[in-house]
Amino acid sequence: MKFAALLFLGLSFAVSSLAAKKLPLETLKMPKGFSIAVWAEVPGARSLAQAPDGRVFVGTRNGDKVYVVQNGKAEVLAQGLDTPNGVAYKDGKLYVAQISRILEFDVADTKKLPLKPLRTLEVKFPSDTHHGWKFIRFGPDGKLYVPVGANCNVCDAGTEYARIYRIDVNGKTKDVVAEGVRNTVGFDWHPTTKELWFTDNGRDWMGDDLPPCEVNRVSKEKEHFGFPYCHGDANLDPEFGKGKKCANFTAPAVELRAHVAPLGMRFYTGEQFPAEYKNNIILAEHGSWNRSKAQGYQLTLVKLNGAKAEKPVAFIEGWLQGDSAWGRPVDVEVLPDGSMLVSDDKAGVIYKLTYKKGS
Repeated sequence: MKFAALLFLGLSFAVSSLAAKKLPLETLKMPKGFSIAVWAEVPGARSLAQAPDGRVFVGTRNGDKVYVVQNGKAEVLAQGLDTPNGVAYKDGKLYVAQISRILEFDVADTKKLPLKPLRTLEVKFPSDTHHGWKFIRFGPDGKLYVPVGANCNVCDAGTEYARIYRIDVNGKTKDVVAEGVRNTVGFDWHPTTKELWFTDNGRDWMGDDLPPCEVNRVSKEKEHFGFPYCHGDANLDPEFGKGKKCANFTAPAVELRAHVAPLGMRFYTGEQFPAEYKNNIILAEHGSWNRSKAQGYQLTLVKLNGAKAEKPVAFIEGWLQGDSAWGRPVDVEVLPDGSMLVSDDKAGVIYKLTYKKGS
């Protein structure tokens, strides 16, 4: 049976989504053997999280809703929220990150929607909307990791901003994991070493090609990654870098191109893709917004050689056609069968990426 036929058996998305979305998927370029299709239609789809039973939870940034995709259909799980970008699932509960607080929902039963939150976590965060949207994820230690972006393009914002925190969802404290992080909207833990890796968006208005965006590796607690003093490996900030040395901060594991806006990233842990992808990073470049010639708008592969990252390479590209983009990838999520979901907040869909040898 052909792959297209399988979609209509309910393995991927509701039939109505096909009629509603006439997206030029044929313009996407990817390695031989890979196929991509619309899996679900979700307005403003951003961060992804999944439950063991196959449900996928979807956050949004510009809207007020969180969605759940179940039985091939997206439904509103909760509404009336403040920039609910981040979603994380654990033990029958869904945690939704708003700008200044995190809500807990009981999602054991999602037959009667929308849901009301069970509670608001006691740990609070700043209310600044500039880089205030959050990606959240549970670590191997069972703690919830929550970033607070810089409340500016570039500034020395003080001790509460430009950090990644770790919290116990039943506690009141938040521990600093990393500092000097301008704005991370995606992170994951290495499957073997359990080290935290994260994407970081570089500052604006240093030109078309500076500074680079970054992928970083946390090797010790409270490591400082340079912002706002140093960007990339060796680019001192023209204002805040005076009197500083980039050597005094942790350099990125790998530099990405300037202004590509890397967001969600995952280590590929499935068995479906070829072996060269195993335990390597697949990340979503959301794409530039103010560069004279747009770039990004693609999925990127970063292979690791031990703790060192190799030069990034394009994995799937084509959402950008000339200087016009019809889609913007945001987050990625590996499914149990080894396929991968990719959210797109511009097209308002989630794609499913599959691999079949010889196809």
